[in-house]
Amino acid sequence: MPNNQAAAPGVVTEAEWREALAGIRVKEKELTHATDSLNAARRRLPMMEISKSYQFDSESGPLSLLDLFEGRRQLIVYHFMFGPDADEGCQGCSWVTDAMSHPAHLHARDTSFVLVSRAPLAKLIAYRQRMGWDLPWVSSFNSDFNIDFGATIPSGENHMVSVLLRQGSAVYRTYFTEDRGVEHLGSHWTYLDLTPFGRQEPWEDSLDGWPKQTTNWTMRHDSY
Repeated sequence: MPNNQAAAPGVVTEAEWREALAGIRVKEKELTHATDSLNAARRRLPMMEISKSYQFDSESGPLSLLDLFEGRRQLIVYHFMFGPDADEGCQGCSWVTDAMSHPAHLHARDTSFVLVSRAPLAKLIAYRQRMGWDLPWVSSFNSDFNIDFGATIPSGENHMVSVLLRQGSAVYRTYFTEDRGVEHLGSHWTYLDLTPFGRQEPWEDSLDGWPKQTTNWTMRHDSY
């Protein structure tokens, strides 16, 4: 608990608590409807055809971009920050990947998912084993994929999500986001947003005295 007990929310009767909660629920419903509208607009974005050929290194051998779809029509790519010279994957990307769900639910909706990084495949597989993941992960080390998609920039690697659509053998990029846009994939934030202390990050609007993390706390789960 925070040291400053005066900073805690007031203690009220059940009736008063339910009344206050009802006000929050109204705002949540408004946000849900706004999100539905945004998602509908995203589904109607124009597409950009990807005509360049790319090769990825995988555990089953070289793969093309089309191969990453595994026969499905949609593909979600998480551009995981892991450069060729790095010894381990990005802490923040590891936090996000820890929260990724079983891909069967995506597969049932004609959607494949893959992690892509520039580090050589051997590094990716070793790190995946260390983290205990079983998601598909391929290396773009031998292609311009990361650079062309904006996942490798002059300052280094960039975490991103790209969404692709396949129509026959033609591949289109329909959407991408970066920075906090990838929070949709890292549901730890969603859970923490429900709690009184929140994410405990310095920028959050919380009560005085509520705990705040003073260092980067999106750590690898074996490093706490």
